[in-house]
Amino acid sequence: MKTPRRTTALLGIAAAVLLATTACSGGLLGGDSEPDGEAEAGPIKIGMVIPISGSSAPTGAYMENGAQLAVNEINDAGGILDGRMLELLVEDEACDAQQGVASANKLVSSEVVVSVGGYCSGATLPQLPIFGGANVPMIIPAANSQDLVREGLDNVFLINGTGLQQSTAALDFITKSGYTMVALVDDNTSYSTDITTETESQITEDGTAEVVLNTSVNAGESDYSAVVRDITGSGAEIVYWTGYYQEGGLIVDQLRQAGYTGDIMVADGSADATLAEIAGDAAEGVFATMTPTPDTLEGAEEWIANYEAEFDAAPGPYSTQSYDAVRLAAEAIETAGSTDGDEIIAALEGISGFDMFSGPLEFTDEHTLSNGGFVILKMEGGKFILEDSLS
Repeated sequence: MKTPRRTTALLGIAAAVLLATTACSGGLLGGDSEPDGEAEAGPIKIGMVIPISGSSAPTGAYMENGAQLAVNEINDAGGILDGRMLELLVEDEACDAQQGVASANKLVSSEVVVSVGGYCSGATLPQLPIFGGANVPMIIPAANSQDLVREGLDNVFLINGTGLQQSTAALDFITKSGYTMVALVDDNTSYSTDITTETESQITEDGTAEVVLNTSVNAGESDYSAVVRDITGSGAEIVYWTGYYQEGGLIVDQLRQAGYTGDIMVADGSADATLAEIAGDAAEGVFATMTPTPDTLEGAEEWIANYEAEFDAAPGPYSTQSYDAVRLAAEAIETAGSTDGDEIIAALEGISGFDMFSGPLEFTDEHTLSNGGFVILKMEGGKFILEDSLS
């Protein structure tokens, strides 16, 4: 049985609450956004807030395409709720909190009934009170900070592994590989610090290895020589970078230029071929904690072919999770027999064994995956391949 979860947004982010209140004055909050009558026969709107601009835009494109592929397949099969079509509405968050809030408000005003977005945790967190106030269920396919679930909001569901689960995978690989001295570096974002905090806690508790450095950098800079000096002077046998690939690529390149010969591992925010475009040959051999990408998934060949035929491009990280987020939303709406937020949430809580790329779905009481599914990838020839399934 599910434990009781709070139903009000308690994040205390002033800008988000102010904007949510503004939306409320327009009469859009507090229940099913669709009025009776003609709208009940029209398309069912699914919202998605992702990075369309900024350094993480390549990942946003993968996510939008994955979600749209699922929408197309469901509509081609006749839709849901006796033939209603799905319509995907996409808005930009550029990994920026304020833009994320504005985009969430725009989607609420457009009467979306489910949100399937969420990449940068720092931009996703302030969206919680917006969608929560409008009673819109959120199925988050990529963002994975523990902060997303700490508020215990009824409407929030994560179908990506959490920061804690990713940290457990990092510890497994560190101990399995025999590293004894580890450096942790984050970018001061909720997503990144969540992973380093959990990883240090687990390494300390395990006792097999030692964290010889835990430090942060500011995102958006181009010179990371200070942290490179700290790492090379720490004696670390492996560095675990938990930020995004833009800064990660620069740090990897500058570490190798400085003569660092230890191993480097990155978290899922950097597990993209773009890391190699930035770091060049220095990225070869870099490890990553990541949920399986399309080209490392066994049996995904037909899905990849369908994606490439639809978008004339190869799928990338989080395209499969976004595809599954739309399918899960459709399943919940169909099970609920309604677009009412409360009924969709109840349906999501009751779903068990729904087949996703990450395996049969089982939610914990926190609305996170019971199994995060993280594996270890390794950069070879400019792309990440499966190194260790950790099974």
